[in-house]
Formats: sequence, structure tokens, C-alpha cells
Amino acid sequence: MDRVIRIGLLGCGTVGAGVVTILDRGADDVTARTGARLQITRVAVRDATKVRDLPLPQEIYTEDAMAVVEADDVDLIIEVMGGRDLAATLMRRALELGKPVVTANKELIAHEGPELAELARTAGVDLAFEAAVAGAIPIIKPLKESLAGDRITRVVGILNGTTNYILTRMTEEGAAYTDVLAEAQALGYAEADPTADVGGHDAAAKAAIIASLAFDTTVHAADVFREGIESVSATDIEVADRLGYVIKLLGIASEVDDRVAVRVHPTFLPKEHPLAGVRESFNAIYVEAEAAGELMFYGRGAGSLPTGSAVVGDVIDVARNLMQTARGPIASDHRAKPLRPIEDLQTQYYVLLAVADEPGVLAEVARTFGDHDVSIAQVWQEGSGDTAQLVLITHRSREGDLRACVESLEASSCVRKVTSVLRVESEVWS
Repeated sequence: MDRVIRIGLLGCGTVGAGVVTILDRGADDVTARTGARLQITRVAVRDATKVRDLPLPQEIYTEDAMAVVEADDVDLIIEVMGGRDLAATLMRRALELGKPVVTANKELIAHEGPELAELARTAGVDLAFEAAVAGAIPIIKPLKESLAGDRITRVVGILNGTTNYILTRMTEEGAAYTDVLAEAQALGYAEADPTADVGGHDAAAKAAIIASLAFDTTVHAADVFREGIESVSATDIEVADRLGYVIKLLGIASEVDDRVAVRVHPTFLPKEHPLAGVRESFNAIYVEAEAAGELMFYGRGAGSLPTGSAVVGDVIDVARNLMQTARGPIASDHRAKPLRPIEDLQTQYYVLLAVADEPGVLAEVARTFGDHDVSIAQVWQEGSGDTAQLVLITHRSREGDLRACVESLEASSCVRKVTSVLRVESEVWS
């Protein structure tokens, strides 16, 4: 085999090490699948003097990332360094030089993906990012290629393993959020600063990428309505279980009447739904399409080898294209579809109130809901001294009306506290 495709690797942390390991272990298979030998010739790292337990010569490590991108002995760039500004500069330069890029950088793709894709289109090279969403789970290629002839109507996903692990433990053990978060940090599932995960930022970035591809439009991370799981309580978990639901942090993207809505928030999900059984740190993505019907993709959403596997899959595709002096399928030209504001969302809601335990309170609360055109489907009250807990599930209602109702409840003399408000997904599955 005479042909060698030379790779410049930007970053050699958890994912980068996984990429190196997989390429080394499967070198013969990769060569057979691409028609060329893949060789990592340069690696950009923070500390080039650090000794790494990887099958690479020490002399190829450098702290000059731009030198890797511009090197004559580099044909293809793998970006797994993370971050946004420097990574964007390096990727732009690589594309300008006509070098294809494979990346796992969800933050960058979520914020600047369409712009980078246009650079790649102009240069006639590939920009591949399967690993940017849900680790080893193949979802980018199905959206861009396998389902290109269909019309996708909705994509719903458990897109963050940390939050799914926390909610699983809360559900199965009745543990408090703070206790499970500490456990997740001790096990390495959550960072010391877990905000990106528990606040929904990570899932929102992935949801933006999915929505852009599914609906041929431009959705940035900042366009995604986002709520995290920090306020989900053991009581919420218990009530959900009693009503036949589990609580999951879902990313939901849909298109109705040529308007796109993208949101991430904790959700009451019926136990019979396929996503309800996704436990621990696993991810899953549920796609609804007009012709294909319902599809679900499930697997490890993060980690060195799972994410590395997705990166290497992209590298093989890109290497094949380099051998043929071609480029792979690209997403459709993005159209500027209007975004549907969260205030126009139509769904059901779970509302938990602490109210005065006295006659007439339930009637006043019901009247407040009625005044704001929010219909109550289920309600029950449990007394506790001079304060009662009131649980309500609404019929399908408009988000803006529900928010106005909550404001009125908070101002009511008989309501001590609006404890929880969560969205309920049930009718949308029919």
C-alpha cells in the first residue's frame, strides 16, 4: 500500500487518546477500508514534554497548534481540543488550505457550524462532526444522508449522560439531587463545575446541531430554550412515578407550519415511551419522520473510546474521499425558517403548589387557572398542618398562558409557594 494519508491531531486528552488507540488497534482494517495507510504525523498539545502512554513518537508532539494545521506533511485535521475561539481559528485555517476537518467540538459546531460548513463547501473539502452529538451514537449521518429523502417532523433525545445518570438515581433510589450530583462527581460522570451538564447547556448545543440538520435551517445554541435539572426534587420524581411518568432531561426539536421550535428541559415522559427506559449515563435519540415513521438511536453518549469511535468513523469516510479526490454528502443549503417562540408552545404541565390548608383554596386556584385559559386535567390535595400540597396536571395549554397563570398564583394570598412547574409530554406521541 503506497498511499499514506497524514493526520494532524489537535488535542490529545480523553477523546484524542481514544482516537489514537482505535487507529492503532485497527490499523489493518482501516487501511483496507480506506485504501490508504493513515498516519498521525503531528499532534498539538498543551505540554509537549509530557510522556503519554500512546503508540506515538515523542518528537511529533508540539505546543504550536497552527504549525500542525499549516504543516506540509499533514493532509487531514482532527480537532478534539475543545473550546471555541482557538478551535474556530484553526479549523478555518485548515479549510482555507483545502484540508478536510473532522471534529468532536459540539460547542463550536452549535455556534458556528453553518459558517464553517460554507467554508468547507467553498474549499471543496469535508467537514465531519458525527462525534459532536451523542458520542458513538450515529445520528449526524442518518439526518444528513439516510433520511435525506424523507421529511423529519420531530427529534427528541436524551442528549446528556450526566443528567440522565442523576435522574436515574433519583428515580430508582429516591435520593436527593445534591446527593446524587456529589456521587456523579466522585465517579467522574460530572465535572467539578457541573453547570454545562445540569444546566442544560451541553444538551442545548447538541439540540441546535440536530435541529439544523433535521430541518435544513440555521439554529444556534443561543436559539434553544433551556432549563436544567437543578430544581427537580424528590417530590417531583415521586409524583411523576405515581402518575405513570418518569422525568428526563429532553432535547426536543420540531417543525410545524414551517416554523422550528427547539427546547431543552426536564419533562414528564410516559413510562411506556421508548426513551423512558434509557438509564444511567446512556443517551438515546428518537426521530419521527413522515415516511420512515419512528426510529430510535441508543448507546454511549460520551467517553474516550465511544467518542473516539465516532471520530475514526468520520476519518475513514473523509480518507476515502481524499483517495477519490472528492468530498462526501453535505447538508442541504440552509433556509432561514422562523423560530417558534417558547411562549407559543402547546403542551401539558405539571404544577406543584404549597397552599393554605383551608376551605375555598382549591376553588380559588381553579378559578385562577380558568382566568388564564388553562384547563385542569387532574388535581389532588394532601394536607400537612396548616399547609397543603396541591398537585395539578393541565390539559394541553399555551406556554404563555401558563406562565401568566403562575404569576397570578404567586401573587395569591392562599398560595404559599409555586414549588414546581414542569412540562408533560404525552399527547405528542399519539
